[in-house]
Amino acid sequence: MFQESLGYHDRAGRPMDAARTQLAYGEWLRRNQRRVDARQHLRDALETFQDMRAANLAARANQELRASGETARKRDPSTLVKLTPTELQIAQLVTSGLSNQEVAAQCWISPRTVAFHLRNVFAKAGVTSRGELAQLDLG
Repeated sequence: MFQESLGYHDRAGRPMDAARTQLAYGEWLRRNQRRVDARQHLRDALETFQDMRAANLAARANQELRASGETARKRDPSTLVKLTPTELQIAQLVTSGLSNQEVAAQCWISPRTVAFHLRNVFAKAGVTSRGELAQLDLG
């Protein structure tokens, strides 16, 4: 079922959901004495969580990876998700609790433009809500 779920997430272009499934699968494999099998899933999940700057999930994946007997390496910062300066600004304002209308007023753009950039941020970060976005470290 884990493999089937991973296939669905990959086809739907949902990296955060795929990473969460890989983490759960890796945890399950490790707890069922399949530590070597678990490592690739845990490494992939960790990489995605680091890309998405989801610190709590990355820490959990890293802990599971260590428990499987492997130490995670540091990521190259050049591989992180690349938001444009405008996307980053809008994401930071939205995570501070502002509405699209308030962000638009502050950035001197229309609310529709804010929504456009926010959709791009959601797609690049692999999130579907403002709450999930707020959990990411946007620097």
